[in-house]
Amino acid sequence: MEFTKEDFKLENGLKKEWLITNGTGGFASSTIIGANTRKYHGLLIAPLTPPAQRYLILSKVDESIQIENNKYDLYTNIGENYISQGYKYQEKFEKDNFPTYTYKVAGVEITKTICLERGKQVVGIYYKVKNIDKPSKLTLAPIVNFRDFHSMNTDHTFDIKQQIKGTKVKLIIDGKSKFPVYMNLSDGKYVEHMNDTFKNMFYIEEQKRGFYPKENHSVTGVYEIEIQPNEEKEISFVCGLEENIEEINLKDIMAKENKRIENIIENAGLLEQKNDTNIELVKELIKASDQFIVYRPTFKLHTIIAGYPWFLDWGRDSLISFEGLLLKTKRYNLAREILLTMVRDIKYGLVPNGYSGFDNRPLYNSVDASLLLFEQVQKYINYTGDYEFIKENIYEKLEKIIENYVKGIDIDNNNIYLDTDYLISSGTENTQNTWMDAKVNGIAVTPRNGKAVEINSLWYNSLMIMAELTEKLENISISNLNSNDNNQAKLKIKRYKDLAKKCKKSFNEKFYNPKRKCLYDVLGDNKIRPNQLFAISLTYPVIETNSEEAYNIINVVEKKLLNNYGLKSLAKGEPNYIEIYEGDSFKRDMSYHQGITWTWLLGLYYDTLKNMIKSEKRKTYKAKLEIKLEEFVTKTIKTFEKEVNQRGCIGSISEIYDSVKPFEPKGTIAQAWSVAEILRMSF
Repeated sequence: MEFTKEDFKLENGLKKEWLITNGTGGFASSTIIGANTRKYHGLLIAPLTPPAQRYLILSKVDESIQIENNKYDLYTNIGENYISQGYKYQEKFEKDNFPTYTYKVAGVEITKTICLERGKQVVGIYYKVKNIDKPSKLTLAPIVNFRDFHSMNTDHTFDIKQQIKGTKVKLIIDGKSKFPVYMNLSDGKYVEHMNDTFKNMFYIEEQKRGFYPKENHSVTGVYEIEIQPNEEKEISFVCGLEENIEEINLKDIMAKENKRIENIIENAGLLEQKNDTNIELVKELIKASDQFIVYRPTFKLHTIIAGYPWFLDWGRDSLISFEGLLLKTKRYNLAREILLTMVRDIKYGLVPNGYSGFDNRPLYNSVDASLLLFEQVQKYINYTGDYEFIKENIYEKLEKIIENYVKGIDIDNNNIYLDTDYLISSGTENTQNTWMDAKVNGIAVTPRNGKAVEINSLWYNSLMIMAELTEKLENISISNLNSNDNNQAKLKIKRYKDLAKKCKKSFNEKFYNPKRKCLYDVLGDNKIRPNQLFAISLTYPVIETNSEEAYNIINVVEKKLLNNYGLKSLAKGEPNYIEIYEGDSFKRDMSYHQGITWTWLLGLYYDTLKNMIKSEKRKTYKAKLEIKLEEFVTKTIKTFEKEVNQRGCIGSISEIYDSVKPFEPKGTIAQAWSVAEILRMSF
């Protein structure tokens, strides 16, 4: 993707962002004109205990060039009352696997390409300088920090200790001697600055989000490189937490990363795709999908980051993203690792919904993650046929989940239990354990305690999958089973099917709302929300997908919730409906699940149409559904082809969107389940 002068007009340039990652939870991110507009922007955000405890190490590198007696600043920074204008010298911005900036000024062309070393906390900037006819001097000013990426160093005076050996510099910032920062340049000289502070960098996006917008950074020194007339130079700047910084070869890093990404795309089968109309979108989304897959050294397993820049790995998000990120792209080895990560810390039948960023403690605030696991196990089997892995590593965990949901789970106030009507109830008035989990001052914004529609849809689906899986594993292992084992398996199958049958009966009796011709979101709550699609989109729909009720549900969803960017979290006209996500934390949390559009929900709509087509025996109805599915996929691809190239984070998809034109992207700039679900539909 390439951007030119029109895109560098200030308003446009500040809205378009980029992201690259290093497979550990670390990342680099900024805007296409190089101005940092978020506290999360920087050229090296490094996890000290991967993927958690992420720290801003290198905010940016500001370049200036002196040509004879004239000095030109190529950087763009924002202050409270000023904006430096380096963007006016910018000719191009390109984002393939790495972001590349090109500047031209007075006969000198400078390109800089930013890269991260895979698996290491190192960032590199590879410069190419072409000089025509006048002596020039290029100055690079690394702007450093050392703070948690959620916080800011406001009105801060840095304590910097430097050890300088040629162009290699070791920095101890604010006494963090366990984590020295190293810098090196392949050319030129380093000029130390004493107590030089970059004061009050202004983050306009943080101001919009209701946070204090100004921060101080440290400029410990500058690098100076002489460029002679008619000279071309290649220069490498490297910064990070690796001591052998001077040995790092940026060309090698970029070549390895290019090859790795090329292999991912090739292995996904993209090049074999016959329909090449959306091949560029799929290619970008495959690359984006890789950014969320990171390694947790303490687990010796991979996990999935929910979204950049601020989320960690979450169980619910990982499982919803699982098929699109891993199965669709044929990354089956990683898929097995993610399933092992999901079951590693199951407690009382609960898959952790996340881990503490401070002490790695599992967090069990989710009723749906455990049930989502069943659906993704079934998807894994559909793609791979690998029953052996499931039998050896997963099946017993699934059994324990069912046992505990039947018995009841009260850990962390989840209050999960199977009621006498065979429906699952969970939560308390202020316990948020479904995906609509926003709280303000300890109060649930969308209280969904009781019998939630998606939880009981998932419960039925899980029971049916468990019955089929038990039967399949029994047949595979029949020669190794004695008669007692065989009888025990049959009893299990019967029990799962009986529970499912009773659940389905109660669900169909209680959840359908004939007045609104759709499903209650929670029994007793008739608000129109998208969660009802779980009832007709899973492997085993709890409502027959060729029924009148199914057609009524999808009609309501289409009329009240569906737009090009996703499904609204609440229908317009409902109490407390909000269609724009803006303001401080309080205001944003109050709107998060109250009408804002979520892209990942398009996956539920897509699966619903597929299920309805599969079950529909009436030819006319089936044909109409097939046309509807084709038109939906075509429109979705067209929408997100533009989106990944023109708005938000270039090459990725945002977490949420406003629900009114122009449907501005909001929330995280790159969200795993958004990317996964659009990728899943695209090829």
